[in-house]
Amino acid sequence: MKKILAYTLLSVGLSTGLGFAQQPEMVSVFQDNKYQITGVAVSKSGRMFVNYPYWTDTYQYALVEVMPDGSKKPYPDAAWNSWRPGQDPTNKWVCVQSPHVDDKDRLWVVDPASPKQAGVYKDAHKLVCFDLKTNKVERTYSMAGAVGPISYLNDVRVDTKREVAYMTESQNGGIIVVDLKSGKSRLVLQNHPSMKADPGFKFIIDGRELRDDKGPVRFNSDGLALTPDGDWLYYKPLSDDKLYRIKTQFLRDETVSDKGLGGQVEDLGKWTTTDALVMDPQGNLYLGDLLNYTIYRIKNTSGAKGELKRENVITDKVRLQWPDSYAIQNGYLYITTSQIDHMAKNNGGKDTRTRPYEVFRLKY
Repeated sequence: MKKILAYTLLSVGLSTGLGFAQQPEMVSVFQDNKYQITGVAVSKSGRMFVNYPYWTDTYQYALVEVMPDGSKKPYPDAAWNSWRPGQDPTNKWVCVQSPHVDDKDRLWVVDPASPKQAGVYKDAHKLVCFDLKTNKVERTYSMAGAVGPISYLNDVRVDTKREVAYMTESQNGGIIVVDLKSGKSRLVLQNHPSMKADPGFKFIIDGRELRDDKGPVRFNSDGLALTPDGDWLYYKPLSDDKLYRIKTQFLRDETVSDKGLGGQVEDLGKWTTTDALVMDPQGNLYLGDLLNYTIYRIKNTSGAKGELKRENVITDKVRLQWPDSYAIQNGYLYITTSQIDHMAKNNGGKDTRTRPYEVFRLKY
């Protein structure tokens, strides 16, 4: 009875740490009982896209569209999802990490092309843009030359006013700036401390430190988000609680050296551990807390550092099992759960993931 009461109180939720308040209703809108998902993207008309990274042998498709009846359809078609080791990666997904729908309702897909995170396959790492009206590729941006063979592209955000995309590189750390008109890509800030996970941070969930065969896990630059005006880029490493931002005018200026860029980075201090970031049209930043099964909101993100305020959106120790990626569309926040902390490689060789993997939706 005490456990039931405790979970009931948790479901109502702590909103500020000082008192209880009603949490928004979080509804499951997609489930997969076998394959691990990471990313989600939603179009203006409500079309939902979910990706599956090629991290283990339990793998079928890289990217799917979730149909109205809950079924999944390989996107853009079965041929793009047919790659297997040894095959030609041209016009195929190798290991999709994340999708994103921009303000022009274009679908962007990040393919780090690193199956089982073992290295880039035949320079196939790419960013692909789709026209959702025709489901045809608008353009493919190869990352060959911008990042090396031991890299892992992670997340993307697009400034549709200036036609610039920003991506994180998580293996070594760094931000890729892509001029969408010229196709030119540049890796910047790769050696800046803001791109590296703090080695002194203890990444502990439920009393267990995440470790792989090399020791405590370290995830570098991962989530990023643009303010609605495109003037600020927020970002952070995954496996620590620090948050950073930089004015995008400096990232777009090719004459600014990496040292000069480093001088423009704002260290916002310690906030939370999160796998992703997303900004709503009002300029509120949403981010997770992997250690405490929580989603937070930071308001006034275009304001001064001291004006940033954090609010609790929802806490759910049962369902928010590693909130991974987020999408904002039509007044809803979409959240995926990937259970990365329960994968064998991060859990002493023992796979303790439970099914299903899910996409949740809540009014923000």
